[in-house]
Amino acid sequence: MTNGAWPISWDDVLRARERIAPYLTATPLRRYAALDEEIGARVLVKHDNHLPTNAFKARNAMSVISALAPDERKRGVIAATRGNHGAGLAWAGALVGVPVVICVPVGNNPEKNAAMRGFGAELIEEGRDYDEAAAIAARIAQERGLVVAHSTNDARVIAGAATITAEIIEQAAAMHERIDAMVVAVGGGSQAVGALVATRARATHIDVYGVQASGAAAIHDAWHAGEPRHYDRAQTFADGLATRSTYAMTFGALREGLRGFVKVDDAALAESVRILIRTTHNLVEGAGAAGLAGLRALRDQLAGKTVAVILSGANIDENSLRRVLNREI
Repeated sequence: MTNGAWPISWDDVLRARERIAPYLTATPLRRYAALDEEIGARVLVKHDNHLPTNAFKARNAMSVISALAPDERKRGVIAATRGNHGAGLAWAGALVGVPVVICVPVGNNPEKNAAMRGFGAELIEEGRDYDEAAAIAARIAQERGLVVAHSTNDARVIAGAATITAEIIEQAAAMHERIDAMVVAVGGGSQAVGALVATRARATHIDVYGVQASGAAAIHDAWHAGEPRHYDRAQTFADGLATRSTYAMTFGALREGLRGFVKVDDAALAESVRILIRTTHNLVEGAGAAGLAGLRALRDQLAGKTVAVILSGANIDENSLRRVLNREI
C-alpha cells in the first residue's frame, strides 16, 4: 500500500523479489580502477546487462508476468516498447506459458525486433515512436481482451525495477562500501523511482539523481518546471530513453525524491558507452550508459564520493555501435 507520490511500498519490492527469485539471480556489483580514475570518484557498476535479455527490464517483466492471475495468464499480455521491455515480457511469457503481444514503432531497431520474435512474441509494427505504439497497444488490448503491461505506469513494473537498488544496497554493504549517491537513467522512470523507494526504506543517506537524454527531456524539463510536460518528438540514439511525456505513476515520486536531475546529449551518451567498453570491457547501449553520462555531468558535485550507476542494458545494434566507436555520434 502506498500514499501520496509513492506508487509502491517497500513491501511491494519484497514481494517482487520473492516472485522473480526462481527465475533471476542477483547481478554483479563491481568496481573498476580505470573507471574510478577516469571519473574522479569511486564508481560501483551494477551489471544488469548480465540478465537473460541483457537488460534490467527482465526484472520488470517477470515481476508483472509472475503476478498475473490464472485468467490473465490465459488471455495474455500486450505492451509497447522500443525493445528491452518487450524482450523481457517475451522471455518471461515464454518461460511461464503466457502469450505476449508487443507493439513497436515502424523502423524500430531490427535486432531488438528479432530478439522479441525469437522469444516467441507476436510483434506489431505500427506508429512513429514509442508513445504512438503505446496508444496502439491500448487499443488492441481492448479489442482482444489482453492485459496491458505498461513499461512505466504499472506498480508491478516499478517493484521489479526496485529490486536492482535493493541488491545494490546489500552488495555494497558486503563489499564494505558506503554509497553516497546513485545516478539513474530516466526513460519513463521505473528504474529511478525503484531506486528512490529502496533507498528511502533501507539507505536514506544515499542521494539519488536522475539523468535523461537532452533530445527526449520531457520528464527532466517537467521536474525542473514543477508540472507535467508532453513533447511532440523524442530524438536520441538511446532508444530506451526516447519518451515524450511524464508518467502519472512515476512523476510525483521523481519530483519528491530526486536530489537533482540533469540531461545529457547524445555525444555524452556515446562517450560514456566508449568509456564503459574501455574500462569494464562490457558492451552497453546508449540508455545503459546514461547513469555514467549523468555522473560525468555531475562530476564536480560528486568528486571523491562513492557513486553507484546501473549498466542497465547491452542491446546496442551493430550500426549504432559502429557509429559510436567511429566517433560519429
